Amino acid sequence: MTFKEEIKRRRTFGIISHPDAGKTTLTEKLLLFGGAIHVAGAVKSNKIKKTATSDFMEIEKQRGISVATSVMGFNYDGYKINILDTPGHQDFAEDTYRTLTAVDSAIIVIDGAKGVEMQTRKLMEVCRMRNTPVMVFINKLDRPGKDPFELLDEIEEELNIAVRPLAWPVGNGDQFQGVYNIFEENLYLFTPAKQTLEKGIEIKDIADQQLSDHIGDSAADKLREELELVLGVYPDFDHEAYLNGQLAPVFFGSALNNFGVRELLHAFLKLAPSPRPSITESRLVQPDEEKFSGFVFKIHANMDPNHRNRLAFVKICSGKFQRNTNYYHVGLGKQMKFSSPTAFMAEKKSIIDEAFPGDIIGIPDSGNFKIGDSLSEGEKLKFKGLPSFSPELFQYIENADPMKSKQLNKGIDQLMDEGVAQLFINQFNGRKIIGTVGALQFEVIQYRLLHEYSAACRYEPIKLYKACWIKSSDKAQLDDFKKRKVQYMAKDKYGRDVFLADSSYMLQMAQESFKNIEFHFTSEF
Repeated sequence: MTFKEEIKRRRTFGIISHPDAGKTTLTEKLLLFGGAIHVAGAVKSNKIKKTATSDFMEIEKQRGISVATSVMGFNYDGYKINILDTPGHQDFAEDTYRTLTAVDSAIIVIDGAKGVEMQTRKLMEVCRMRNTPVMVFINKLDRPGKDPFELLDEIEEELNIAVRPLAWPVGNGDQFQGVYNIFEENLYLFTPAKQTLEKGIEIKDIADQQLSDHIGDSAADKLREELELVLGVYPDFDHEAYLNGQLAPVFFGSALNNFGVRELLHAFLKLAPSPRPSITESRLVQPDEEKFSGFVFKIHANMDPNHRNRLAFVKICSGKFQRNTNYYHVGLGKQMKFSSPTAFMAEKKSIIDEAFPGDIIGIPDSGNFKIGDSLSEGEKLKFKGLPSFSPELFQYIENADPMKSKQLNKGIDQLMDEGVAQLFINQFNGRKIIGTVGALQFEVIQYRLLHEYSAACRYEPIKLYKACWIKSSDKAQLDDFKKRKVQYMAKDKYGRDVFLADSSYMLQMAQESFKNIEFHFTSEF
């Protein structure tokens, strides 16, 4: 297969949603289709001790929620599919935001009973910032839910995007009979509690009596009526508008019952984009360029707790990556060779010899990488769009076991590299402050320090409003500011100056009094 054909057959996408909409379940069913797994883990079922394949951290299995992005790659029908299953919980949104910089498109999962929820709106904003094409899968149709037209109106209004149904449900809840696939013009009948794949009944003409034979006269009449409305109200599907992030195709189904997933996958493979150009500070990088380039969008400590290993997740943007080849680490300014790059299947990894644009690879890391680092064949590229956001919650972190201070320091150091939270060292008293965007992250850090590093920590409250990175070309004013605000000055993990404002008033006054100082609320500046 030629280099261009390899790029063309790749589909790298993220699955995003509000917690509990069924995102991880959908991921599992897509993996079942690809033959990548043979038994789905019953997500959140305590009776069955299998857990979702993509939730592999101990705390995820206990909580039944995803707290870290996991990557899964498999081949299906001639395509190479890379799925990134992201955390839905808002306390881990930052991981999801960064993951969306590494995907070419996204599938948004919406609960048919609850409709569009808060976290879905936020994630759609991130997709819009990057013009990422999105598809919508309305899930849980086997349970009583909202009217499909009402749901479509809600998606258009709340997510601010035009929609076009490419499938249509026949009833819902107890009355749910199946889905008519507008895209392929056939009917799929729903058989509850079956984990097998249903074969479609081809019905080219919905006026055909065959439709009534399968679903009954009244359901058939209602479906004909609704389809007529759909075709009348919604414009024809425009592929270009979808690729530009202006139109979302909509599918219906029940991920838990493996229903509607096949239609979604087949349409997705035909419509979704192959790897797209990547934006850097100096130029646009095209995927079919000969020279290799890529960036680190995530770091995960302890993929295997027995070996204390760290992995840097690298999205390949151009060229072909080859094992044991020298590549230029732009941040460190030196050449590096990687002997065991890996491909992912949740926590299962296999060493690979080569990878292509769109692929996500794992590089074992002993501390050389940080989020946002670039690799190339010598060109000094800096990929854009990987910020750390200003935290909103802060606590002092203290050692609860003096005998384990070395383990605690190492644990904090490695977990902060993952970007789940940020570490600030107060320049006035030398104390360590953890800043996060969600309260649950404090719990996750405490749990992982104890279980992965055998280090116990405790938190102490601190009242802070915002952390902002500061810089200025006016050295005298910067020095004056640091002297006056000495109690509120800190350094981040990379030694940059951070101002810890304890109220919005204090921040406003500082901005007004020191005009020559820039205050940044993301670390990307």
